Amino acid sequence: MFGEDVLRVVAGVFQSVTGNGESNFMSDRRKFISQAALVLSAIPFVGVLHGVFFGKYRYRVLKHTLEFDDLPVEFDGFTITQISDIHSGSFDNKEKIEYGVGLINVQESDLILFTGDLVNNQSKEMAPWMDTFKKLKAPMGIYSILGNHDYGDYMTWPSKEAKKANMEHLYEVHAELGFKLLRNENVKLQKGGATIDLIGVENWGKGFAQYGDLNKAVEGLEDRSFKILMSHDPSHFDEVIKKFPKFIHLTLSGHTHGMQFGIEIPGFIKWSPVSWRYPKWAGLYEELGRYLHVNRGFGFLAFPGRVGIWPEITVLELKKK
Repeated sequence: MFGEDVLRVVAGVFQSVTGNGESNFMSDRRKFISQAALVLSAIPFVGVLHGVFFGKYRYRVLKHTLEFDDLPVEFDGFTITQISDIHSGSFDNKEKIEYGVGLINVQESDLILFTGDLVNNQSKEMAPWMDTFKKLKAPMGIYSILGNHDYGDYMTWPSKEAKKANMEHLYEVHAELGFKLLRNENVKLQKGGATIDLIGVENWGKGFAQYGDLNKAVEGLEDRSFKILMSHDPSHFDEVIKKFPKFIHLTLSGHTHGMQFGIEIPGFIKWSPVSWRYPKWAGLYEELGRYLHVNRGFGFLAFPGRVGIWPEITVLELKKK
């Protein structure tokens, strides 16, 4: 009996491998592979859909504390909210934009700094959003600079006069919003009996139009006074700022948007295709004793969404070391 049982088991195994069993196994295997491939191929599609419908308005508040030996003691604990790359011509949801602006105000920072690209091309793109952004408030004011898209260089104008008129109107838009636009110039921020220097340059980018003039912007400033610079394109930092004779403690930039696509898992991975073009493309960097912060942007451009790189509101706290 034992020998017959063994023979039956062997026969069953043989049939499962060579007979109908083989056919069922191969059929199940092909079904599994095709289903797995379908699921894997759907992941990018689902990610893009999420980015279009939800990701582009998934605002994140990121906070950093920076310590400096030579920060005036009166500015110990001073807070700055940085926003960048509004790109108002791309907006399509007033409720979400209202929420984002409210989130900026909730931070209650001493100062708000906007680092360029208010529009995509034309000043009139801001018209539907004026009342919303007029709600931004900060006790020490709101300052702004221009980005590469603000000059209208990426469209064809009927005349030079039309392009110039658009630029002049954009200056008026900044003023109406309550943004104090800095065009290659500086202002002193005063707290108690101390001051720090805030500098704003027009756009300066490697491979882009270079309207910025840092030498002009720092005229009249002492070499070692405490300085914060707004410069839209982070390539300016590597090319000029970090070796500039007048020491600039902190530079705030935007421009890259993190390409609106990438993977960020804090403490594990931070990657976007834009890193091939900009080594310093998002977040905080330090080099030669100078800090650079690159904001991922408030809005979006071209691709109407964000995948893995969410819109950012940055809060920077300055501390006396």
